[in-house]
Amino acid sequence: MRQAWYAASRQQEKVGFQTDVILQEVRRLRSEIPGMGTHKLHHELSGFLTRHRIKLGRDRLHLLLKENGMLAKKKANKVTTTESNHPHYKYPNKAKDVKPIRANELWVSDLTYIPVGANYAYLYVIMDAFSRKIVGWSLHQTMQAKGALEALNMALLARKDISQPVIHHSDRGVQYCSWAYVQRLRQVNATISMTESGDPNENAMAERVLRTLKEECKLARGFLSFSSAAEAIEKAINAYNTVRPHASINYLTPHQMHQRKRKPRLRWYPYKKVRYGNVQYEAVFR
Repeated sequence: MRQAWYAASRQQEKVGFQTDVILQEVRRLRSEIPGMGTHKLHHELSGFLTRHRIKLGRDRLHLLLKENGMLAKKKANKVTTTESNHPHYKYPNKAKDVKPIRANELWVSDLTYIPVGANYAYLYVIMDAFSRKIVGWSLHQTMQAKGALEALNMALLARKDISQPVIHHSDRGVQYCSWAYVQRLRQVNATISMTESGDPNENAMAERVLRTLKEECKLARGFLSFSSAAEAIEKAINAYNTVRPHASINYLTPHQMHQRKRKPRLRWYPYKKVRYGNVQYEAVFR
């Protein structure tokens, strides 16, 4: 009985030690991506677990995070940032059937609000659809076209092969339809594409990256000053590009994917038929 008691005590101590080590590593990973969910955490922990000879499945990790109050919490978006009731020309959607096979073939853009003090600042983002890398961004105190132009100029400056054509896709907000923004796109011979309805799926990639930045990188928490918000956003975007693995590109980081000439074979499918009882639904997995 005494040997069994000692064996049980040693096992309990081992489990407790492993739990502490795992949670410590989770906190380290979340110091860069605070809202990283269970799936990506488990992928990032794989090498760490192997080195420490710890067996831990994804479900067990989820339970461990739940027991310790460490599950990622999400916050709903409440502020409208798209003003499409304007007299500017609205371009047709030329990106809906495009499946990019190289970097800088298709850019998607959008903006969101960031709480700053008692007001809001507005984050403009341009993402490369092939690599999921954020190639341009700007934080501005208004929703005027100046902020969108700053993000666009950053993306154009980082583009290496200017001879390759690029499609710029956005919603029909006044910033993207403005004369200054359209003229800048025409200067670089970009194909202008815009959503044609109120369906968010027409610009789903851009909306998804903004949601990731706000939820996983905790940009929705609010900031005391504009300068502190800009500093946190720069850090969050750098972490998103270089640290956070992306499921849709085989768990590469966007920066790694941006250097590739072609896409790896995906481990997931964007649409999958799911049947509940006698009713069939279209489920989207990202």
